[in-house]
Amino acid sequence: MKNYIVTVFGGSGFIGRHLVRRLTAKGAIVRVAVRDPEDARHLMTMGNVGQVVPFAANVREGATLEAAVNGAHAVVNLVGVLSEWGQQDFQNIHIQGAVNVAKAAAAAGVQNLVHISAVGANTGSASRYAQTKIAGEMAVKSEFQNAIIIRPSVVFGPEDGFFNLFAGLARFTYFLPVFGCPALPRFNFCRDGRAFRIDFYGDGGTKFQPVYVGDVAESICAAIDSESSKGQVYELGGPVVYSSVDIMELILKHIGRKRILLPIPFWYLKIVGWLLQKFPGPLLTYDQVMQLKVDNVVSSKVKTLADLGVNATPVEVILPKYLVRFKKAGH
Repeated sequence: MKNYIVTVFGGSGFIGRHLVRRLTAKGAIVRVAVRDPEDARHLMTMGNVGQVVPFAANVREGATLEAAVNGAHAVVNLVGVLSEWGQQDFQNIHIQGAVNVAKAAAAAGVQNLVHISAVGANTGSASRYAQTKIAGEMAVKSEFQNAIIIRPSVVFGPEDGFFNLFAGLARFTYFLPVFGCPALPRFNFCRDGRAFRIDFYGDGGTKFQPVYVGDVAESICAAIDSESSKGQVYELGGPVVYSSVDIMELILKHIGRKRILLPIPFWYLKIVGWLLQKFPGPLLTYDQVMQLKVDNVVSSKVKTLADLGVNATPVEVILPKYLVRFKKAGH
């Protein structure tokens, strides 16, 4: 990869920062294509002088992409949104934006295009996020036949918006939510050696398979370097599948706090999501609730991290290192 030019759209984001660091370590010249180059200037210190170059480009405006991809060996599209606001909607970003990048890459004669999608992308999903993710994949393939599709599960790492979010909530509230629990508790008799037990959580709620951001970045690098990866689809997940209950208990364990795990059924989440989505940068939307109704785990029918030569990093290895800041003073 030494001296390859790699253009990374959305390179100033969570995954992008880790990817840029790994690409420069491998000797690549990285163009970080973002709407505002000032957002990417802090990445210039990750390489030698001139090795990381911020570029002004907007995936919604195809005319701005030509200079960013000209002469590049590989292009990586990390751009995506979790909720819609203004022109930053699913149609514009996940489909039209993805098409614009693929067209520009094909016209420039780029060797490799890596398109980042998401686990759960499905035409039959009730979530518009998932629907537009799969539509984006298909649109990219129509413009760039050998595009490499990578679908991560929930991505975790020091700057993530998942574990950090709930660990932060635990500092200010006595409750943590458990998503997707039964609407009514279940009453079990003569089980587990006890005569009576109330089950609030059912099977533990929505399942997740968190993947370390460093593993995602390594997978992208491996995909760029491998001829056999062209045209393939990979789903990236960690070594362990956790239920919603497991996730919350894991967080509390590593921040040393005790909180009540509040079972929340989907009907209630839909109401909350519908209300919160009226505000910019919502913590939850109705569409995200529809995503939560489907387990976020890797399919057994596609290639995975192992097929790219990457060993999945366990959550327990990384999580304590960055959740330590949420512990009480002196603990």
